Amino acid sequence: MIELADEQGYQGLPTRDPDELARWFTRGADRRNLELYLETFAHTVGVTQTKDGLIRAASEAAEDLAADGVVYAEVRFAPELHTEGGLTLDEVVESVLEGFRMGSASTGLTVGTLCTAMRTAARSYEIAQLALRHRDAGVVGFDIAGAEAGHPPSRHLDAFQLVMRENFHITIHAGEAFGLPSIAEALHYCGAERLGHGVRIVDDIEVDTDGRAQLGRLAAYVRDRRVPLEMCPTSNVNTGAALSIAEHPIGLLRRLRFRVTVNTDNRLMSDVKLSDEFVKLRDAFGYTLADMEWLTINAMKSAFWPFEQRLRLIDEIIKPGYAALRAAEL
Repeated sequence: MIELADEQGYQGLPTRDPDELARWFTRGADRRNLELYLETFAHTVGVTQTKDGLIRAASEAAEDLAADGVVYAEVRFAPELHTEGGLTLDEVVESVLEGFRMGSASTGLTVGTLCTAMRTAARSYEIAQLALRHRDAGVVGFDIAGAEAGHPPSRHLDAFQLVMRENFHITIHAGEAFGLPSIAEALHYCGAERLGHGVRIVDDIEVDTDGRAQLGRLAAYVRDRRVPLEMCPTSNVNTGAALSIAEHPIGLLRRLRFRVTVNTDNRLMSDVKLSDEFVKLRDAFGYTLADMEWLTINAMKSAFWPFEQRLRLIDEIIKPGYAALRAAEL
């Protein structure tokens, strides 16, 4: 980031010491509030306003994911935040796609890109059109993100309807900093196939003193329809959506067999890799390799990649990989 800031003349970084800058991001994000968490993005966006900056950021992100053992990733970003230096939206997306291609070229990693519109802005239809223009080049879906309270997904209904009419994919940040109405709108009005976070679905589940769970109608719908919940344990603690990893809703939802998946959300801000998340879940809930395989296959089943290629990754990479890990344990 410091090198990118120097190249682009960005003066806003709070420190020029790399280690202190990394700590600053994590401290800044870990304030138990989504809006405060999002403030740190001013600097990452500030240093990615050129083609070269975007290509480098995307390429190194792919390299980092591959080094962590990830075989398939869908990476969200908001193209509208990267046009302050004069790039067009298409140039932004093309640069990021090029970076992902470069960074994954010599690895076993496949990267799909999700174009995100900011729910606090009014460019969602334009971003939906952008995603559709690049759907055959590596963009796999459309999303909205940003401050959730006061910005319901239904305000962007025209964008979602366009995406649905074009037989494309939708995931929506919902049920993170706001509750059941956000989840219901995302599903019933906006056609969400997956929910980004979705942790507040537990507001519709009552658990008695014996541990028996009674699902409300929305929670039952989400489970019955196998709606994937993109859970990000560390980030959810950082933003205050969960009190701790041990108290994270993923424990209950996994037990009730919702289709939960494990995600990092923001690797820089939360100082976390996917392998870190699995270690934390093992420590908190006693998850075994079998649990981790179930969660990983959930994610691959729920990906927006073509069906046959998803099956290939599950049958030829993920299942054999976990089998080898279990054999090594013995």
